[in-house]
Amino acid sequence: MATYQKFNAFVEYLLITKSIDFDADAFKVMLTNTAPVSTNSVKADLTEISAGNGYTAGGTATTISHSRSTGTSKIVGTDVVFTASGGSIGPFRYAVLYDDTPISPADPLIGFWDYGSSITLASGETFTVDFDATNGVFQLT
Repeated sequence: MATYQKFNAFVEYLLITKSIDFDADAFKVMLTNTAPVSTNSVKADLTEISAGNGYTAGGTATTISHSRSTGTSKIVGTDVVFTASGGSIGPFRYAVLYDDTPISPADPLIGFWDYGSSITLASGETFTVDFDATNGVFQLT
């Protein structure tokens, strides 16, 4: 199972600068094989895998929804599926969630999943970033 970690700047973007708007913004998941660190703050801080063979530069969109129950807010995204076609995708080890809407800061980072080792998809294979519908990406209590 992948390990989720948030980026340090995410809390500031959400609560202080209000750069991230889960009601209105567009969100994407991108792939990288270079380990993100908690102090990365925008997409440009990361090295994305090369586009091609079914992987689009910038990653793939996910639709974010949120819910609240008894003082706990939960953020969930639609699963993102990457399918290799005409060649391989990767290698990659990390899937990164970011907000694709703001221009200042451009593309603020939210969090990433570490899959434990590098993955390469052969043509015809798929990889799903599975958002946990029960627990969400994260919960605020």
